[in-house]
Amino acid sequence: MQSKSNFSQSSANGGDGIIPAAQAAGERVVVGASGEFQNFVADMEDLVVKSTSLTGEELTRAKANLSARIATAKRSIQQMSTSVAESARKTATVTNHYVHEQPWQAVGIGAAVGVLLGFVLGRRK
Repeated sequence: MQSKSNFSQSSANGGDGIIPAAQAAGERVVVGASGEFQNFVADMEDLVVKSTSLTGEELTRAKANLSARIATAKRSIQQMSTSVAESARKTATVTNHYVHEQPWQAVGIGAAVGVLLGFVLGRRK
């Protein structure tokens, strides 16, 4: 009982909101990456459509726009990956703390997940 209250106290000090924050960050990454990819594809399609009628200077501007768009997409993806890595570190820290505070409960959860996974995989055959 005492270790449970210790974990609750440590959760109240900042660990409690980390898992939902990690989930929200993961969702933001997926939405952001999807939006970036859709914008990039739209820009590529636009360039392909326009490239047949573009002349020298217009083609150079279109190429510069595309290069700028690629650079923006790369920066955005790098920022998102940094955010995901930070969220994963925080989640791992909370999980590590929980397992140390509640070792038998963690073993029970792991065993239950293993049994359920075995049951599901066993029924697939």
